[in-house]
Amino acid sequence: MQADRNDGLLETRLVRIRGRVQGIGYREACVHRARELGVTGWVRNRMDESVEAMLQGSPEQLADMCAWLSEGMSAALVEELEITEVEPPFARFDRFERLPTL
Repeated sequence: MQADRNDGLLETRLVRIRGRVQGIGYREACVHRARELGVTGWVRNRMDESVEAMLQGSPEQLADMCAWLSEGMSAALVEELEITEVEPPFARFDRFERLPTL
């Protein structure tokens, strides 16, 4: 079930996840979880073996998603979660998708 989005409290965060997060289905699981929570944006692998995600939603949705990114997938070994708040104005995303590696 998708969570309701409150457009008045829409926030955007860029998250870099470091550790063992590539080659284990992390991005696909991330897409699934984001869609469950109603979070929009994207996720992609980076050449330095980290994963990067742009997240957009309410503060509560983003807190839930960041908690999942940190410890929600048992096969992952997250060593660092770097979260940067993106200040408005920012592009609005209408879905959550997986992007090609950067």
